[in-house]
Amino acid sequence: MKKLALHWQILLGMILGVVFAIVLIQFDWGKQIILDWIKPFGTIFINLLKLIAVPLILASLIKGVSDLKDISKLSKMGGRTIGLYLLTTVFAVSIGLVIVNIVKPGSYLSEQTRQELVDGYANDANSKIASAEKQKEAGPLQALEDIVPSNIIGASADNGNMLQVIFFALFFGIALILVPHEVGAPVKAFFDGFNEVILKMIDIIMLAAPFGVFALLAALVAESPSIDLFQALGIYGLCVVFGLIIMIGVYLLIVYVFTKRTPSYFLNGISPAQLLAFSTSSSAATLPVTMERVVDNLGVDDEVASFVLPIGATINMDGTSLYQAVAAVFIAQAFGMDLSFGVQLGIIATATLASIGSAAVPGAGMVMLVIVLAQAGIPEAGLALIFAIDRPLDMCRTTVNVTGDAAVSMVVAKSVDKLT
Repeated sequence: MKKLALHWQILLGMILGVVFAIVLIQFDWGKQIILDWIKPFGTIFINLLKLIAVPLILASLIKGVSDLKDISKLSKMGGRTIGLYLLTTVFAVSIGLVIVNIVKPGSYLSEQTRQELVDGYANDANSKIASAEKQKEAGPLQALEDIVPSNIIGASADNGNMLQVIFFALFFGIALILVPHEVGAPVKAFFDGFNEVILKMIDIIMLAAPFGVFALLAALVAESPSIDLFQALGIYGLCVVFGLIIMIGVYLLIVYVFTKRTPSYFLNGISPAQLLAFSTSSSAATLPVTMERVVDNLGVDDEVASFVLPIGATINMDGTSLYQAVAAVFIAQAFGMDLSFGVQLGIIATATLASIGSAAVPGAGMVMLVIVLAQAGIPEAGLALIFAIDRPLDMCRTTVNVTGDAAVSMVVAKSVDKLT
């Protein structure tokens, strides 16, 4: 096992987890064994990754910004980073809309299956709708207001507040550049050392990755709804997956055009992070591994990766945005609604903006989807139609989110001569 590359170890753990669960759930007691004795190890693995997400962002961003020694470099890098993230997000939403309008998956859903889904997942849908209502009631500048924390300790206590942590880290790093060198040197040395310790913690945690994903995939199979529902939603799921595959192709093209790196070079470098994103459904949990792979295997300078990737884990949700576009139109089709071109342009704008505020944790895209549905005038109760298949699609779209972060980091690094 030790002789295998990390991505093969993780892939083997995923396959064995699925096979193990399929065999065990054939017995009456099998599902409970998985949930009681296997799933907790997957939860522990995710918690370990989440444990170091906030310290990693603080250490890496402060180190990265202070290494620049010139605020003009920061503004140049920041403008290119955010511009590329927004551009790829708009492209992702557009791809989703084209596919869902051509295939029309909502027309394949029978009235009986639709009612069964609405009844079965009504409670789940209502909880997400309630969360979204709180966000919709906020003022137009609430998103900007939420970026600035009133208490950095409180903000650091919740992985859903990544933007607040990023704001503090950027602010701190800029201040560290502006103070006299002799005053800031001890502080910078502390964060340089702190960053190295966090990276070593990542190395240790990744030793358990194959076993963690084994437990996660086994639990996913054990908790999956009936196969009949998956068959009914299969075409919708295929639309999302096909769109996500196209987006990965777009990233490979972008990397090749702007950095002259081959697709195989890029995929070999980032594949462990992709597989981990697939297993955990969380960009934040995968961030430590993404940073390590991008720096060590894709040649991105540490100061670029430290700046671009934490921001990407929070605002770059291409996979989630594509899924929201497909899901919104799918639900409208299932309810017999015909969305105009103008409404679908509104979906592009709303999904792009919603992705920026979406937390980098599992299931956050569902809350943002409620806002997209409301903007387009689609019944929010239709959210229940897609809950049965949301988890596997969440795994796929998180993989695309992480891939997009890595691709943009390479392009930005190349643009500032920081790609080896």
